[in-house]
Amino acid sequence: MNTLNIALLAGDGIGPEIMNQAVKVVDAIANKHKLSIQYSTALVGATAIDKTGQPYPEETHQTCMKADAVLFGAIGHPKFDNDPNAKVRPEQGLLAMRKKLGLFANVRPVSVYASLLDRSPLKRERIEGADFVVVRELTGGIYFGQPRGRSEDGTKAFDTCVYEVYEIERIVKYAFETAMQRDKKLCMVDKANVLATSRLWRSVTDRIAEEYPEVVYSKMFVDNAAMQLIVNPTQFDVIVTGNMFGDILTDEASVLGGSLGLLPSSSVGKHTAIFEPIHGSYPQATGKNIANPMGMILSAAMLFDHLQMTAIGTEIRNAVEHCINKGVVTEDLAKPNEKTYTTTEIGDAVTQVINSSILI
Repeated sequence: MNTLNIALLAGDGIGPEIMNQAVKVVDAIANKHKLSIQYSTALVGATAIDKTGQPYPEETHQTCMKADAVLFGAIGHPKFDNDPNAKVRPEQGLLAMRKKLGLFANVRPVSVYASLLDRSPLKRERIEGADFVVVRELTGGIYFGQPRGRSEDGTKAFDTCVYEVYEIERIVKYAFETAMQRDKKLCMVDKANVLATSRLWRSVTDRIAEEYPEVVYSKMFVDNAAMQLIVNPTQFDVIVTGNMFGDILTDEASVLGGSLGLLPSSSVGKHTAIFEPIHGSYPQATGKNIANPMGMILSAAMLFDHLQMTAIGTEIRNAVEHCINKGVVTEDLAKPNEKTYTTTEIGDAVTQVINSSILI
Protein backbone atom coordinates (compact mmCIF):
# COMPACT_ATOMS: atom_id res chain seq x y z
CA MET A 1 0.00 0.00 0.00
CA ASN A 2 1.79 3.15 -1.22
CA THR A 3 -0.47 5.75 0.37
CA LEU A 4 -3.03 5.03 3.06
CA ASN A 5 -6.19 7.07 2.52
CA ILE A 6 -8.00 7.76 5.78
CA ALA A 7 -11.28 9.64 5.98
CA LEU A 8 -11.69 11.73 9.14
CA LEU A 9 -15.24 12.26 10.40
CA ALA A 10 -14.77 14.14 13.65
CA GLY A 11 -18.48 14.78 14.17
CA ASP A 12 -19.90 16.55 17.21
CA GLY A 13 -19.05 17.45 20.79
CA ILE A 14 -15.66 16.14 21.84
CA GLY A 15 -15.25 14.41 18.47
CA PRO A 16 -12.84 17.01 16.99
CA GLU A 17 -10.74 17.11 20.17
CA ILE A 18 -10.19 13.38 20.43
CA MET A 19 -9.77 13.08 16.65
CA ASN A 20 -6.88 15.54 16.77
CA GLN A 21 -5.08 13.28 19.24
CA ALA A 22 -5.65 10.15 17.18
CA VAL A 23 -4.30 11.89 14.08
CA LYS A 24 -1.28 13.02 16.09
CA VAL A 25 -0.58 9.39 17.03
CA VAL A 26 -1.21 8.08 13.49
CA ASP A 27 1.18 10.69 12.09
CA ALA A 28 3.87 9.66 14.59
CA ILE A 29 3.54 5.96 13.82
CA ALA A 30 3.43 6.65 10.08
CA ASN A 31 6.59 8.74 10.26
CA LYS A 32 8.34 6.06 12.30
CA HIS A 33 7.45 3.29 9.85
CA LYS A 34 7.77 5.38 6.66
CA LEU A 35 4.08 5.17 5.81
CA SER A 36 2.40 7.72 3.56
CA ILE A 37 -0.94 8.93 4.93
CA GLN A 38 -3.48 11.05 3.08
CA TYR A 39 -6.45 12.43 5.02
CA SER A 40 -9.86 13.52 3.78
CA THR A 41 -12.26 15.30 6.12
CA ALA A 42 -16.06 15.21 5.92
CA LEU A 43 -19.12 16.36 7.85
CA VAL A 44 -21.41 14.12 9.88
CA GLY A 45 -23.97 14.48 12.66
CA ALA A 46 -25.24 17.78 14.07
CA THR A 47 -22.42 19.66 12.37
CA ALA A 48 -23.55 18.29 9.02
CA ILE A 49 -27.19 19.12 9.74
CA ASP A 50 -26.27 22.73 10.52
CA LYS A 51 -24.36 23.11 7.25
CA THR A 52 -26.23 20.86 4.83
CA GLY A 53 -29.53 19.90 6.44
CA GLN A 54 -28.52 16.21 6.41
CA PRO A 55 -26.70 14.21 9.12
CA TYR A 56 -24.85 12.06 6.55
CA PRO A 57 -24.56 14.04 3.29
CA GLU A 58 -23.88 12.27 0.00
CA GLU A 59 -20.53 14.04 -0.23
CA THR A 60 -19.53 12.46 3.09
CA HIS A 61 -20.63 9.04 1.85
CA GLN A 62 -18.49 9.37 -1.26
CA THR A 63 -15.51 10.39 0.87
CA CYS A 64 -15.96 7.24 2.94
CA MET A 65 -16.34 5.03 -0.13
CA LYS A 66 -13.07 6.32 -1.61
CA ALA A 67 -11.09 5.84 1.62
CA ASP A 68 -9.15 2.79 2.78
CA ALA A 69 -10.59 3.29 6.27
CA VAL A 70 -12.58 5.82 8.28
CA LEU A 71 -11.74 7.29 11.68
CA PHE A 72 -14.93 8.55 13.29
CA GLY A 73 -15.28 10.66 16.42
CA ALA A 74 -18.76 11.08 17.89
CA ILE A 75 -22.31 12.12 17.06
CA GLY A 76 -24.94 13.95 19.09
CA HIS A 77 -26.00 17.40 20.34
CA PRO A 78 -28.24 18.47 23.24
CA LYS A 79 -30.44 20.66 21.05
CA PHE A 80 -31.63 17.50 19.30
CA ASP A 81 -31.64 15.30 22.42
CA ASN A 82 -33.95 17.77 24.15
CA ASP A 83 -36.34 18.14 21.21
CA PRO A 84 -38.61 15.07 20.88
CA ASN A 85 -40.20 16.60 17.78
CA ALA A 86 -37.00 17.05 15.79
CA LYS A 87 -37.49 15.61 12.28
CA VAL A 88 -33.78 15.16 11.58
CA ARG A 89 -31.36 13.91 14.23
CA PRO A 90 -27.56 13.49 14.32
CA GLU A 91 -27.87 9.80 15.21
CA GLN A 92 -29.70 9.19 11.94
CA GLY A 93 -26.40 10.02 10.25
CA LEU A 94 -24.61 7.26 12.11
CA LEU A 95 -27.29 4.73 11.25
CA ALA A 96 -27.33 5.86 7.60
CA MET A 97 -23.54 5.61 7.39
CA ARG A 98 -23.56 2.05 8.70
CA LYS A 99 -26.41 1.03 6.41
CA LYS A 100 -25.07 2.63 3.22
CA LEU A 101 -21.59 1.23 3.79
CA GLY A 102 -23.03 -2.20 4.59
CA LEU A 103 -21.25 -2.37 7.95
CA PHE A 104 -23.11 -5.25 9.55
CA ALA A 105 -20.54 -6.21 12.22
CA ASN A 106 -19.50 -3.99 15.11
CA VAL A 107 -16.55 -5.39 17.04
CA ARG A 108 -15.99 -4.08 20.56
CA PRO A 109 -13.06 -5.54 22.53
CA VAL A 110 -13.26 -5.25 26.32
CA SER A 111 -10.18 -5.81 28.47
CA VAL A 112 -9.02 -4.69 31.89
CA TYR A 113 -5.64 -3.04 32.45
CA ALA A 114 -3.86 -4.37 35.54
CA SER A 115 -2.94 -0.87 36.69
CA LEU A 116 -6.60 0.22 36.55
CA LEU A 117 -8.13 -2.64 38.54
CA ASP A 118 -8.80 -0.34 41.48
CA ARG A 119 -10.44 2.23 39.20
CA SER A 120 -13.38 -0.05 38.40
CA PRO A 121 -16.47 0.10 40.63
CA LEU A 122 -16.33 -3.71 40.73
CA LYS A 123 -14.17 -5.82 43.00
CA ARG A 124 -10.72 -6.73 41.71
CA GLU A 125 -11.35 -10.47 42.04
CA ARG A 126 -14.38 -10.24 39.75
CA ILE A 127 -12.74 -8.39 36.87
CA GLU A 128 -9.07 -9.40 36.92
CA GLY A 129 -8.29 -11.20 33.66
CA ALA A 130 -11.48 -10.11 31.88
CA ASP A 131 -10.79 -10.04 28.14
CA PHE A 132 -13.58 -10.57 25.65
CA VAL A 133 -15.05 -9.26 22.40
CA VAL A 134 -18.65 -8.31 21.73
CA VAL A 135 -19.70 -8.79 18.10
CA ARG A 136 -22.83 -6.69 17.62
CA GLU A 137 -25.10 -6.89 14.59
CA LEU A 138 -25.22 -3.33 13.27
CA THR A 139 -27.64 -2.83 10.39
CA GLY A 140 -30.80 -4.66 11.41
CA GLY A 141 -33.13 -5.02 14.35
CA ILE A 142 -35.23 -2.42 16.09
CA TYR A 143 -32.99 0.50 15.09
CA PHE A 144 -33.87 -0.01 11.44
CA GLY A 145 -37.17 -1.91 11.40
CA GLN A 146 -40.25 -0.51 9.69
CA PRO A 147 -42.86 0.67 10.42
CA ARG A 148 -41.81 3.10 13.11
CA GLY A 149 -43.10 6.44 14.35
CA ARG A 150 -45.92 8.05 16.32
CA SER A 151 -49.65 8.20 15.83
CA GLU A 152 -51.12 11.42 14.50
CA ASP A 153 -52.58 12.34 17.87
CA GLY A 154 -49.25 11.67 19.58
CA THR A 155 -50.68 9.15 22.04
CA LYS A 156 -48.85 6.12 20.68
CA ALA A 157 -45.37 5.36 19.36
CA PHE A 158 -44.06 2.21 17.76
CA ASP A 159 -40.78 0.61 16.64
CA THR A 160 -40.51 -2.66 14.76
CA CYS A 161 -37.78 -5.26 15.32
CA VAL A 162 -37.04 -7.20 12.13
CA TYR A 163 -34.30 -9.71 11.31
CA GLU A 164 -33.84 -11.88 8.25
CA VAL A 165 -31.93 -15.16 8.18
CA TYR A 166 -29.11 -13.83 6.01
CA GLU A 167 -28.49 -10.94 8.43
CA ILE A 168 -28.12 -13.35 11.33
CA GLU A 169 -26.02 -15.84 9.36
CA ARG A 170 -23.36 -13.34 8.33
CA ILE A 171 -22.87 -11.82 11.78
CA VAL A 172 -22.87 -15.19 13.52
CA LYS A 173 -20.32 -16.62 11.09
CA TYR A 174 -18.15 -13.55 11.63
CA ALA A 175 -18.39 -14.10 15.40
CA PHE A 176 -17.48 -17.79 15.15
CA GLU A 177 -14.47 -16.93 12.98
CA THR A 178 -13.44 -14.39 15.61
CA ALA A 179 -13.77 -17.05 18.31
CA MET A 180 -11.56 -19.38 16.28
CA GLN A 181 -8.80 -16.77 16.49
CA ARG A 182 -9.21 -16.41 20.26
CA ASP A 183 -10.05 -18.94 22.99
CA LYS A 184 -12.73 -20.73 20.95
CA LYS A 185 -15.67 -19.85 23.18
CA LEU A 186 -18.81 -18.12 21.91
CA CYS A 187 -21.94 -17.02 23.75
CA MET A 188 -25.00 -15.95 21.78
CA VAL A 189 -27.16 -13.46 23.69
CA ASP A 190 -30.87 -13.09 22.92
CA LYS A 191 -34.34 -12.91 24.48
CA ALA A 192 -35.77 -16.06 22.92
CA ASN A 193 -38.22 -16.64 25.75
CA VAL A 194 -40.12 -13.51 24.67
CA LEU A 195 -39.13 -12.31 21.19
CA ALA A 196 -39.80 -14.05 17.88
CA THR A 197 -36.72 -12.42 16.34
CA SER A 198 -34.60 -13.90 19.11
CA ARG A 199 -36.01 -17.35 18.46
CA LEU A 200 -34.89 -16.95 14.84
CA TRP A 201 -31.45 -15.86 16.07
CA ARG A 202 -31.27 -18.95 18.24
CA SER A 203 -32.26 -21.43 15.52
CA VAL A 204 -29.84 -19.92 12.98
CA THR A 205 -26.96 -19.80 15.48
CA ASP A 206 -27.59 -23.38 16.59
CA ARG A 207 -27.28 -24.49 12.98
CA ILE A 208 -24.10 -22.53 12.29
CA ALA A 209 -22.51 -23.72 15.53
CA GLU A 210 -22.41 -27.22 14.05
CA GLU A 211 -19.92 -25.92 11.48
CA TYR A 212 -17.51 -24.95 14.30
CA PRO A 213 -17.17 -28.04 16.52
CA GLU A 214 -13.97 -26.64 18.09
CA VAL A 215 -15.83 -23.68 19.53
CA VAL A 216 -17.55 -24.08 22.89
CA TYR A 217 -20.99 -22.63 22.16
CA SER A 218 -23.47 -21.34 24.73
CA LYS A 219 -26.68 -19.27 24.81
CA MET A 220 -27.84 -16.72 27.33
CA PHE A 221 -30.87 -14.46 27.76
CA VAL A 222 -29.90 -10.80 27.65
CA ASP A 223 -31.10 -10.02 31.16
CA ASN A 224 -28.92 -12.81 32.55
CA ALA A 225 -26.02 -11.70 30.35
CA ALA A 226 -26.29 -8.18 31.79
CA MET A 227 -25.94 -9.68 35.27
CA GLN A 228 -23.14 -12.09 34.30
CA LEU A 229 -21.07 -9.24 32.86
CA ILE A 230 -20.95 -7.83 36.37
CA VAL A 231 -20.70 -10.94 38.55
CA ASN A 232 -18.46 -13.10 36.32
CA PRO A 233 -17.09 -11.29 33.23
CA THR A 234 -14.09 -13.60 32.87
CA GLN A 235 -16.36 -16.41 31.64
CA PHE A 236 -16.77 -14.68 28.27
CA ASP A 237 -14.53 -14.83 25.20
CA VAL A 238 -16.76 -13.82 22.25
CA ILE A 239 -20.33 -12.58 22.66
CA VAL A 240 -22.54 -12.25 19.58
CA THR A 241 -25.88 -10.47 19.76
CA GLY A 242 -28.34 -8.19 18.03
CA ASN A 243 -28.13 -4.47 17.48
CA MET A 244 -29.87 -3.04 20.53
CA PHE A 245 -28.68 -5.68 22.99
CA GLY A 246 -25.08 -5.17 21.83
CA ASP A 247 -25.39 -1.41 22.17
CA ILE A 248 -26.53 -1.67 25.78
CA LEU A 249 -24.26 -4.51 26.94
CA THR A 250 -21.06 -2.90 25.68
CA ASP A 251 -21.78 0.34 27.51
CA GLU A 252 -22.34 -1.73 30.63
CA ALA A 253 -19.10 -3.63 30.01
CA SER A 254 -17.15 -0.37 29.85
CA VAL A 255 -17.25 -0.06 33.65
CA LEU A 256 -15.08 -3.16 33.97
CA GLY A 257 -12.04 -1.23 32.79
CA GLY A 258 -12.89 1.93 34.67
CA SER A 259 -14.09 4.28 31.93
CA LEU A 260 -16.24 4.37 28.82
CA GLY A 261 -13.48 6.52 27.32
CA LEU A 262 -11.16 3.52 26.99
CA LEU A 263 -13.18 1.35 24.63
CA PRO A 264 -12.54 1.31 20.87
CA SER A 265 -14.55 -0.40 18.17
CA SER A 266 -14.56 -1.30 14.51
CA SER A 267 -17.52 -1.57 12.14
CA VAL A 268 -16.89 -3.82 9.17
CA GLY A 269 -18.86 -5.26 6.27
CA LYS A 270 -19.28 -4.70 2.55
CA HIS A 271 -17.46 -1.40 2.07
CA THR A 272 -15.03 0.87 3.93
CA ALA A 273 -14.63 -0.03 7.59
CA ILE A 274 -15.13 2.56 10.34
CA PHE A 275 -13.14 2.84 13.57
CA GLU A 276 -14.58 4.75 16.50
CA PRO A 277 -14.66 4.91 20.30
CA ILE A 278 -17.92 3.60 21.73
CA HIS A 279 -18.70 6.68 23.82
CA GLY A 280 -20.92 9.54 22.71
CA SER A 281 -20.24 13.19 21.99
CA TYR A 282 -20.04 14.14 25.73
CA PRO A 283 -21.32 17.71 25.17
CA GLN A 284 -20.64 18.70 28.79
CA ALA A 285 -16.90 18.37 28.15
CA THR A 286 -16.79 20.00 24.71
CA GLY A 287 -14.00 22.54 24.44
CA LYS A 288 -12.67 21.89 27.94
CA ASN A 289 -9.74 19.67 26.89
CA ILE A 290 -10.66 17.04 29.51
CA ALA A 291 -12.10 14.21 27.39
CA ASN A 292 -10.32 10.86 27.35
CA PRO A 293 -8.90 10.30 23.82
CA MET A 294 -7.63 6.77 24.49
CA GLY A 295 -10.67 5.04 23.01
CA MET A 296 -10.17 7.09 19.85
CA ILE A 297 -6.45 6.30 19.74
CA LEU A 298 -7.11 2.60 20.34
CA SER A 299 -9.66 2.71 17.50
CA ALA A 300 -6.80 3.88 15.26
CA ALA A 301 -4.87 0.81 16.44
CA MET A 302 -7.78 -1.37 15.31
CA LEU A 303 -7.67 0.42 11.94
CA PHE A 304 -4.11 -0.77 11.41
CA ASP A 305 -5.05 -4.30 12.51
CA HIS A 306 -7.81 -4.30 9.89
CA LEU A 307 -5.34 -3.23 7.19
CA GLN A 308 -3.05 -6.16 8.05
CA MET A 309 -0.57 -3.95 9.92
CA THR A 310 -1.00 -5.70 13.25
CA ALA A 311 2.52 -4.87 14.50
CA ILE A 312 1.68 -1.16 14.22
CA GLY A 313 -1.66 -1.67 15.95
CA THR A 314 0.11 -3.49 18.78
CA GLU A 315 2.68 -0.70 19.07
CA ILE A 316 -0.07 1.89 19.54
CA ARG A 317 -1.81 -0.26 22.17
CA ASN A 318 1.47 -0.76 24.01
CA ALA A 319 2.08 3.00 24.02
CA VAL A 320 -1.38 3.64 25.48
CA GLU A 321 -0.86 0.97 28.13
CA HIS A 322 2.53 2.45 29.01
CA CYS A 323 0.90 5.83 29.64
CA ILE A 324 -1.84 4.24 31.75
CA ASN A 325 0.72 2.32 33.81
CA LYS A 326 2.60 5.57 34.43
CA GLY A 327 -0.56 7.30 35.62
CA VAL A 328 -0.80 9.56 32.59
CA VAL A 329 -4.60 9.59 32.41
CA THR A 330 -7.51 12.01 32.12
CA GLU A 331 -9.77 12.88 35.04
CA ASP A 332 -12.13 9.95 34.45
CA LEU A 333 -9.36 7.50 35.35
CA ALA A 334 -7.35 9.44 37.92
CA LYS A 335 -7.37 8.55 41.60
CA PRO A 336 -8.60 11.15 44.11
CA ASN A 337 -6.03 13.95 44.48
CA GLU A 338 -3.95 12.43 41.68
CA LYS A 339 -2.58 14.58 38.87
CA THR A 340 -4.77 14.55 35.78
CA TYR A 341 -3.78 15.15 32.18
CA THR A 342 -5.62 17.00 29.46
CA THR A 343 -6.86 15.51 26.21
CA THR A 344 -3.94 17.15 24.39
CA GLU A 345 -1.38 15.96 26.94
CA ILE A 346 -2.54 12.36 26.54
CA GLY A 347 -2.06 12.59 22.78
CA ASP A 348 1.38 14.11 23.30
CA ALA A 349 2.37 11.42 25.80
CA VAL A 350 1.31 8.51 23.58
CA THR A 351 3.13 10.15 20.67
CA GLN A 352 6.26 10.55 22.74
CA VAL A 353 6.24 6.90 23.71
CA ILE A 354 5.92 5.94 20.06
CA ASN A 355 8.76 8.25 19.08
CA SER A 356 11.20 7.42 21.87
CA SER A 357 9.71 4.85 24.25
CA ILE A 358 10.61 7.29 27.04
CA LEU A 359 7.91 9.15 28.92
CA ILE A 360 8.36 12.61 30.38
